[in-house]
Amino acid sequence: MSGEAKRLRIGYALEPKKIKSFITPSLLTHTQNQGIDLVQIDPNKPLTQPLDAIIHKLHSPDWDQKLLHFSSQFPNTLVIDSPLAIQRLRDRVSMLDVVAQLNLSPTLTTPKQVYIENSESLLDCLSDVSEDFKFPVIAKPLVADGSAISHNMTLVFNRNGLKNLQPPVVLQDFVNHGGVIFKVYVVGKYVQCVKRSSLPDISEEEMGNLGDAMPFSQISNLHSSGYKAGVGDDVEMPPLSFVNQVASALGKALNLNLFNFDMIREASVGHCSRYYVIDINYFPGYAKMPSYESVMTDFFKDIVNQNSVTVTAKGQENNNHEVPS
Repeated sequence: MSGEAKRLRIGYALEPKKIKSFITPSLLTHTQNQGIDLVQIDPNKPLTQPLDAIIHKLHSPDWDQKLLHFSSQFPNTLVIDSPLAIQRLRDRVSMLDVVAQLNLSPTLTTPKQVYIENSESLLDCLSDVSEDFKFPVIAKPLVADGSAISHNMTLVFNRNGLKNLQPPVVLQDFVNHGGVIFKVYVVGKYVQCVKRSSLPDISEEEMGNLGDAMPFSQISNLHSSGYKAGVGDDVEMPPLSFVNQVASALGKALNLNLFNFDMIREASVGHCSRYYVIDINYFPGYAKMPSYESVMTDFFKDIVNQNSVTVTAKGQENNNHEVPS
């Protein structure tokens, strides 16, 4: 009589807000029924308990160092994902550099960006006139760590609107995109694309009537300012094959399993569509996805099984290369 299948232990180290939104009763019930125990990790204590894998989203150098040390001590425990890989997405300049490496242009690109490091570079930007700097632009905080501050953005319509910005910020060209943004969620090999309302298109005629700048943290905030966000009910979704291609290429280039990216399609006349990746986020709000419980459960099973096969293969390879005594 064969024994019961080994239960998987998946540790999670998340901020309290993230635990509340992600580790829901429905997820706990679903994973438990599928032979998976989710184990909360206290980041202030040493990592010593046996685990099959760890998922995490903590913005602390101490935690990153602790996790790297744990990986060196327990190499068979899968860490999802590497702190070094995640670090790239905490910088709004470096996060988009990878898109140029995907070789999907001209179909896929990123908006032009200008990095404003300090007040001096802001003054230089105010006095400089170049083709790389056209209005309107969106000013975004350099650091993208999921905090409320990192979501505080400003739509800037002219040079005067730049004066109240607080560097370091990234100025990103605003691209008319039909008032729709495509949010693509990636969980390992699973990809789901959803359509959300975004900033409406802005014509040159409207520019003079919109003031100097308009701060916002979420698209919904603009309604109270009389600046109606786009709805885009008639906007077509991008081809599924293209979305999967971009998601797979980004996952490999970033060496990440859990992320999402925001993509827009340029509003233009003609049949050619150009897409822009404007943001990439690590470990997004997966609970917003339909049936996220089964998606995450399947992911945990698949990636741990894949890791077990890899570990076994390495062990056999090492044994085959042992020198006889």
